[in-house]
Amino acid sequence: MKNLADQMTAAAAQAFAACGYDASYAKISLSNRPDLCEYQCNGALAAAKAYRENPMNIAEKVAEKLKESPIFGKAEAVRPGFLNLDLSAGALAEALTAISESETLGSERIGEGRTILLDYGGANVAKPLHVGHLRSAIIGESLKRICRFLGFEAIGDVHLGDWGLQMGLIIEALRDEQPELPYFDEAFTGPYPAKAPFTISDLERIYPAASARAKTDEAFSARAHEATFRLQQGHPGYTALFRHIVGVSREDLKKNYDALDVHFDLWKGESDAQPYIGELLAILEEKQLTERSEGALVVPVAKESDTKEVPPCLIQKSDGAYLYATTDLATIIEREKLYHPDEYLYITDKRQAMHFEQVFRVAKKAGIVREETKLGHLGFGTMNGKDGKPFKTRSGGVMRLEYLLRDIRDAVLERMAETNLPEEEKQETAAVIGLAALKYGDLSNQATKDYVFDLERFSSFEGNTGPYILYTIVRIRSILRRLAESGTVPAQTAILPAGDAAEKALQLQLTRFAETVRAAYEEKAPHKLCQFIYELANVFNSFYRDHHILKEEDKARQSSWIGLLQLTEKELNTMIGLLGFEAPERM
Repeated sequence: MKNLADQMTAAAAQAFAACGYDASYAKISLSNRPDLCEYQCNGALAAAKAYRENPMNIAEKVAEKLKESPIFGKAEAVRPGFLNLDLSAGALAEALTAISESETLGSERIGEGRTILLDYGGANVAKPLHVGHLRSAIIGESLKRICRFLGFEAIGDVHLGDWGLQMGLIIEALRDEQPELPYFDEAFTGPYPAKAPFTISDLERIYPAASARAKTDEAFSARAHEATFRLQQGHPGYTALFRHIVGVSREDLKKNYDALDVHFDLWKGESDAQPYIGELLAILEEKQLTERSEGALVVPVAKESDTKEVPPCLIQKSDGAYLYATTDLATIIEREKLYHPDEYLYITDKRQAMHFEQVFRVAKKAGIVREETKLGHLGFGTMNGKDGKPFKTRSGGVMRLEYLLRDIRDAVLERMAETNLPEEEKQETAAVIGLAALKYGDLSNQATKDYVFDLERFSSFEGNTGPYILYTIVRIRSILRRLAESGTVPAQTAILPAGDAAEKALQLQLTRFAETVRAAYEEKAPHKLCQFIYELANVFNSFYRDHHILKEEDKARQSSWIGLLQLTEKELNTMIGLLGFEAPERM
């Protein structure tokens, strides 16, 4: 179904055209002066320049036409040429009834038949998840859910860091600790053990120690580089160890991502791109895109239209080593063969923006992707502590993600001290609320900007927070249960025209669900969902405070109000699902 914003724009387009002006001037937006009107159109000002006519004359003519449309209750021209618009109460009620009967709450399935591949997560094997991995996981998961809601086949890939020197470091450290293992015996013919000779705790100890040792022990560093090279050449023992490292790490990562309610369709890594590097080099050579620069192989990607320097994309170092750009391009070749996406979206730290600009330009220049394929990078800002610096533990270290989840759950538990819930349910509820506090606290900020992680504020049950939104949902569900127990809830509800300002404010906000979800996809901006649900929670609470639903004697009006409650709960619950968390039954 066409959402209300599109219907208004279509009506305005007809009015502009009927007055002899181009329909493109008919863009309608939310009013920036809600005390004066609900919506506005500034098209007459732009049209005045094109048609060399007084903007007020244009606005007045268009306003007269708009008054004939049943969708507008008010259409007035104001100086110097603005159009102030209000929806008619009847059109608003009719739209809400249609939205409440729609499985998608009025949203168009704009992604039907299209595939988008989202690359987010970016964790490294042999390392625990920490707060530095939080934003990629949370933002990427939300965008994936938004895309699926809109009908896309959305594929999420964690793209593990599982290739490179860290493997050689671990292999050589293991050799020193357990030299008797068969992986180091050149005469061993297999099969190698099915069980890994280490745990995730062992890896989390071994890797940092080996990394530190390599900085001061040149012989050990040389051994690690040699082991990395031999692994990449297919050494059977090292390959078996590599599989153990990835397997043990993946199991631990899945457990931690599950705790975040973040789920990937693909658990591929940089290693999966290795078979496609040869094909990449052949494509670049065939199209004569590469050149040598100080012994390194590069692809120039600068354009005459560039306003800033875009360096050549480095494909292979002078010593023959490949880089992240090489791996990322080889990964695109693999993805094209397996999934042929219409759109790619990478979610990483914003400091990688230039890297992806170079990779995307090579991919298009080499014909690895179609010209119409969308290649996008959402670069997010830093999660900082109250001191304005990247968030750390009290001791100054990088905090593990599981500890952060524990801390925010404990903060919520403190606020729930007087809640009369059984202890087990209280613990489970605190975990649900804590995850909502964490995700909402992150996603309510514009992704591209840095933000301050404030545990006390995020876990508050008041203000623009996850717990406040959950409390509103739980409150509505409680009201609906009481209404059902009293036999008041009708089988079908028809929304009536609003009877007062508070009711119309709630109705207006409810009609904006579809346009909000679409804007969140188009602008890759989950914070727009947070803005919407916070405003919806506020207008609902104002409406409920002023309207005594249980005592209302007008049954048609009472039924309409119940319909508003049901739709509010459905929209709020759908939105938090798109953000990546859920509401408990009780709080």
